[in-house]
Amino acid sequence: MEEHLSLKEKEQAEEAMIQQAFQELLNDYLGTKHRKRVEIITKAFNFANQAHKGIKRRSGEPYILHPIAVAKIVCNEIGLGSTSICAALLHDVVEDTDYTVEDIENIFGHKIAQIVDGLTKISGGIFGDRASAQAENFKKLLLTMSDDIRVILIKIADRLHNMRTLGSMLPNKQYKIAGETLYIYAPLANRLGLNRIKTELENLSFKYEHPEEYAEIEKKLAATAAERDKVFQEFTAPIRAQLDKMGLQYHILARVKSIYSIWNKMQTKHVPFEEIYDILAVRIVFKPRNMEEELNDCFDIYVAISKIYKPHPDRLRDWVSHPKSNGYQALHVTLMGNNGQWIEVQIRSERMDDVAEQGFAAHWKYKEGGGSEDEGELERWLHTIKEILDDPQPDAIDFLDTIKLNLFASEIFVFTPKGDLKTMPQDATALDFAFSLHTDIGTHCIGAKVNHKLVPLSHRLKSGDQVEILTSKAQRIQPEWEAFVTTARAKAKITEIIRREAKANQKKGEDMLAEFLQKEGVRNDESALDRLTNLHNFHTPDELLVAIGSGKLVLGDADRNLFKEKQSKNWKKLLSFSFGKENKDAKEGKDEPKPEGKAEKIDTKQILKLTEEAISKEYIMAECCHPIPGDDVLGYIDEHNRVIIHKRQCPVAVKLKSSYGNRIIATQWDTHKDLSFLVTIYVRGIDGVGVLNEVTQVISRQLNVNIRKLNIDAMDGIFEGKIQLYVHDVDDVRTICNNLKLVQNIKEVSRIED
Repeated sequence: MEEHLSLKEKEQAEEAMIQQAFQELLNDYLGTKHRKRVEIITKAFNFANQAHKGIKRRSGEPYILHPIAVAKIVCNEIGLGSTSICAALLHDVVEDTDYTVEDIENIFGHKIAQIVDGLTKISGGIFGDRASAQAENFKKLLLTMSDDIRVILIKIADRLHNMRTLGSMLPNKQYKIAGETLYIYAPLANRLGLNRIKTELENLSFKYEHPEEYAEIEKKLAATAAERDKVFQEFTAPIRAQLDKMGLQYHILARVKSIYSIWNKMQTKHVPFEEIYDILAVRIVFKPRNMEEELNDCFDIYVAISKIYKPHPDRLRDWVSHPKSNGYQALHVTLMGNNGQWIEVQIRSERMDDVAEQGFAAHWKYKEGGGSEDEGELERWLHTIKEILDDPQPDAIDFLDTIKLNLFASEIFVFTPKGDLKTMPQDATALDFAFSLHTDIGTHCIGAKVNHKLVPLSHRLKSGDQVEILTSKAQRIQPEWEAFVTTARAKAKITEIIRREAKANQKKGEDMLAEFLQKEGVRNDESALDRLTNLHNFHTPDELLVAIGSGKLVLGDADRNLFKEKQSKNWKKLLSFSFGKENKDAKEGKDEPKPEGKAEKIDTKQILKLTEEAISKEYIMAECCHPIPGDDVLGYIDEHNRVIIHKRQCPVAVKLKSSYGNRIIATQWDTHKDLSFLVTIYVRGIDGVGVLNEVTQVISRQLNVNIRKLNIDAMDGIFEGKIQLYVHDVDDVRTICNNLKLVQNIKEVSRIED
């Protein structure tokens, strides 16, 4: 009886916790400017609570707390109203219970049911063995966006809460979800203007993928916080005095660069934490005197603070007059502080600040009664995606990469000959611009005039360029054009046309080959096709047929002679055997590594172990990132049942995590010093007599490490070089780098992928 009572008490405690969480959601909602539709939100909560009753999350807490948490994010951090809050509360009901979309529609109406249906489609689905579930899900995600933007906003909120509670998952699930988040959801949040959420998604992904680096940067940020605060107070004091004099209502914030952004910059620039100089930025958020004066106020503030501090002439970014396509508006200016450092200042109105943090959803706050938006740029972006989706792609991963190009892109502004302004992604080319105007213009493009000067199709455009496209009816799409474009629309159209032409040429090639073989009295079968494919060094018979059909290959004497050779050959001439000595050195305990080449097969069972499943497989070190003991690594089971070991931050691994998450296994190093691995160290410093000698002495004599290759270049008093050497693990690399930094004239030392 006592046991029964304790169970009942536990259920009562859980129900009280659920009711408290829901009450917090209601209080948050009542504090917004949306219409107060408490009744339907309460109805959605009660329905979802009953549907998920008794179900627990992996962490052990009642499942309903997840939909409530997602609804809170939707309300507080994205700024949506009752329809979205209801959909968030109901988002897992159809997928996880016996209720259908029709049930939701009958109880809550068409709009909520449509959003729940969109969210369910993203999560569910059965896919072929070779297809990537994540990429296919992403396609569905984008398809639903064109129906209602709120679907994707709620899905991002769902992913954010999953990332916040990722600690309860197994390590291989953490890698997979973190990788997918960094690859898909963070750039998508960025493209939709959800800056705060984008930053948190990046930071959380980084925290689970590289916990030690995350903790180290977090510690250094904490250690330098007091110094940064002092700089901030001193820098902003005269600015505050000037803004007070102007009679403006405002507040000034210190914006600290995110941990992930700092790490990313350290990796790309090959610099330590101490040499990241833009960790602090300043944000001025003001209340306009009236909405008509909002833009003028921005520039008045800019003029006022530029009189206090010297502005950098090349670093004024006017997103006020020309907002980004995700709605972002602000004026960015970089000023020279009294401490001799450049500090970026972002000037925004309160409305601009809301849009910057909450993206498109913030616009609802400034519309009477909410409702749908007339978002021209967003609609154009969604229309482009819809066009691409309408053309089925053979490979979901290729599709994902194509879309990803545009997700990461920032914008430039270019003009047509008539002076019309067009927004293009950064790094867009003349050919991209041609396809953005019309597919026919792109297809027949022969060149362009940029600012009245003739340029090739591959010419990269810059903001402010005036672009005139030159066309010719005789022009046809060339395969190399795929390398000339960066936009998803142009890439998709070029691929589609090339594929269509290849299909036509293949059919023509089949007819021409059949005619040739008939004339030569040779049987038209698979064997004949394979022999011709090998003779002309094509990878597949289809490539051979396309070449014949397009006229690039003309069948002649060499092909006739092929079929005149004796048909019977000694089988030994057709087979060859090779016996390599793979793993021999490692098994014998030798310290000499294998030479460079393809993915390196070594007896890694000596130094690697799988943390979640003991399976006997062949281990291969990926040649794309050259992991060594001590690196954060993961394993990927390929189609041949081999485990490929990648660094976790390797771009290939990021793609694998987001695309083939079910094949990822958690892997860690055992501590061994049995094998040697090749690494490349980058050094840079002030050139002088004896520097090279000091470098080699540190490596060879002090540390007793073998150098394989050393390249040093010097120009204008600066030298930089790459040193390839053999090490046992990451500790060796750290020791080498630390010792090299002690050499007087060396200013930068880092490990790089060569």
